[in-house]
Amino acid sequence: MSVNVNRSVSDQFYRYKMPRLIAKVEGKGNGIKTVIVNMVDVAKALNRPPTYPTKFFGCELGAQTQFDTKNDRYIVNGSHEANKLQDMLDGFIRKFVLCTECDNPETDLHVNPRKQTIGTSCKACGNRGMLDTRHKLCTFILKNPPETTDSGSASAKKEKEKKNRKKDKENGSGSGEAGNQNNFDAPEAVERDDDDEDWAEETTEEAQRRRMEEISDHAKNLTLSEDLEKPLEERVNLFYNFVKQKKENRTIDAADKEILAEAERLDVKAMGPLILSELLFNENIRDQIKKYKRHFLRFCHNNKKAQKYLLGGFECVVKLHQVQLLSRVPIILKDLYDADLLEEDVIFAWAEKVSKKYVSKELAKEIHAKAAPFVKWLKEAEEESEGSEEEAEEEDENVEVVYSSSARELKVETVKSDAPEKEEDDIDIDAI
Repeated sequence: MSVNVNRSVSDQFYRYKMPRLIAKVEGKGNGIKTVIVNMVDVAKALNRPPTYPTKFFGCELGAQTQFDTKNDRYIVNGSHEANKLQDMLDGFIRKFVLCTECDNPETDLHVNPRKQTIGTSCKACGNRGMLDTRHKLCTFILKNPPETTDSGSASAKKEKEKKNRKKDKENGSGSGEAGNQNNFDAPEAVERDDDDEDWAEETTEEAQRRRMEEISDHAKNLTLSEDLEKPLEERVNLFYNFVKQKKENRTIDAADKEILAEAERLDVKAMGPLILSELLFNENIRDQIKKYKRHFLRFCHNNKKAQKYLLGGFECVVKLHQVQLLSRVPIILKDLYDADLLEEDVIFAWAEKVSKKYVSKELAKEIHAKAAPFVKWLKEAEEESEGSEEEAEEEDENVEVVYSSSARELKVETVKSDAPEKEEDDIDIDAI
């Protein structure tokens, strides 16, 4: 059964049709997955690669996707109903298929990986535009651009024209100079596209280096899409090796932005402080907190989950250098707090529960016992600040703003609480 590509159009004679999605749930438990049986046919009707709508489902559902192009199997992890996926497909069509001007699904995508842009051109109305690249699918499209058929059709057209010209010559069509001009075969260099104007490649060192960079960038883009499909453990290992390489190359001091970008690319930002703690901290942790403060702030600022991982990393460092650091636990925690890497709420929540997630239960209890004076000081400081705020509010209530029409400015006066006036002693008039 077919449906309108643009399902907001109810016309039964609408010319743009597509098959209705057929979804089949396979597997059980953690291995359950949804196979979209006719994704190839649906994608063909939309003039898009079948990987695009499949990846769109994964982005919207927060699920991993798998592509088996040889067997035409396109899979979304988890159990999903066909009707739900059909509704999601409408969102894909609105964003990535329909023309913004005429609402017809006759658009082509033009991907420019260098400029990181995706353009659209409509064959129905000629409208040209740009896609909003903030959607996660755009990252996938930039790394996996659609196969362009323009060059192929253009070359086929040229071949056809050449054959026609040869036939005309054989038939003796055209006479005199005019005929010779009309049937003149242009050299290949004239007929080629503008992009192929260079007759030979540059052989200079700069040109070779530039070509090698382009090849490496292309190879890098191919691996980017694969990395996000990997399990969490593998992505964490990739991030670990990335930071480790920066440290070994001695470029880590100025690489805080690159490290954050890599963590975001691999979707392991919250776990970043745990990896950084392992690689950047040792028995000189107090000096290293100051040195790498900027690196940790990029992860921990307004991110309580990352701060929890930082505390886990701190416990691991204490475990590795127990003799030197166990007695200095409260001082180190205060350094982390003063550097704005830990918030009070996170510290209080950590202090309430002893966990054996990163270290043994016995060592965790010792660390918490050593941290108790700092936690107590932090709570008292918080209570004092709350008390001073209340006193300030009471003082504000006793302040009255007095306005006088003759005065040039407002006057602030403190209003004293009304005290009961003493009664004057009775005066005996006869005694005067």
